[in-house]
Amino acid sequence: MTTADGVTVPRTSPRPNAALTSGPISEGRRRRRRAENIRGWVYCLPFLIAFGLFLIWPTIYGLWMSFTGTSLAGTKTGFVGLANWTEALGDANVWTSLANTAVFTVLSSIPLVLIAMGLAILVNVGLPGQWFWRLAFFLPFLLASTVVSKFWNWMYNPQLGLVNTVLGWFGITGPAWLQDPSTAMISVVITTVWWTIGFNFLLYLAALQNIPDQLYEAASLDGAGRWRKFRSITVPQLAPTTVLVLVLQLLASLKVFDQIYQMTSGGPGGDTRPVLLYIYEVGFTGYRLGYASAISYIFFFLIIIVSLAYMVISSRRSVKA
Repeated sequence: MTTADGVTVPRTSPRPNAALTSGPISEGRRRRRRAENIRGWVYCLPFLIAFGLFLIWPTIYGLWMSFTGTSLAGTKTGFVGLANWTEALGDANVWTSLANTAVFTVLSSIPLVLIAMGLAILVNVGLPGQWFWRLAFFLPFLLASTVVSKFWNWMYNPQLGLVNTVLGWFGITGPAWLQDPSTAMISVVITTVWWTIGFNFLLYLAALQNIPDQLYEAASLDGAGRWRKFRSITVPQLAPTTVLVLVLQLLASLKVFDQIYQMTSGGPGGDTRPVLLYIYEVGFTGYRLGYASAISYIFFFLIIIVSLAYMVISSRRSVKA
């Protein structure tokens, strides 16, 4: 096309209407997205069904049961309101078992963090035969709780056990470890530490091997010694792993049941009975499922409170850092 000034302008084709082109494309995209969403939900459906049947529904039904007088014997007294909760809050055995759970958690969590870190550091410095140490520290973790409990029951036997036999070589008369109230809990703690420390050991060992060597080389150039390197490099670099290990250990210790049930059955005199064992006794020995459910949810809410408190403290520390 030529203008009045004699300038030739290339002819351009008219622009298509956006409404005519975008409509079919957007509709096709919506259909593909819808098909992808449906396909995704179909893939997730087996998990969602299992999750609902074996976690969501038991949680809701258990909470409802805590407000009823349901019995394992088959008798149902119906809705009782807050009677089970009120009885549980006033039950001395509930608070004693909660205290035993807290004592076990503290006594087991601290060595399972510190000793695991120490063993990982010893192996990481280059001890000869590292494959042997890794296998030796981790192998007990693979054993079943029944095997571990039977093994340590024999170890703690007052007459024939290896522990008292070794003490006798030095002229020391060992106690009845699992029958004495002053030693029963610490005996279970020692067993638990020996049994489960391998998992924490591997976590720390992996974290140590991921610390850059350049950090230690730079510290050496600045004249830092081994203790200074450990305090200023190793410990801060292991902080995320320590938090992970501590959280996992607290959750595992609060749920302690197997080894105590198999080693002491909560004795002597209930001094080692954790709250889960008391719930088991109330529900499956005393047949009071409704009351056992109420105790379970009291314990559940206490764990939530502790978890929230830990999250608040951790968030405040991260903000200050």
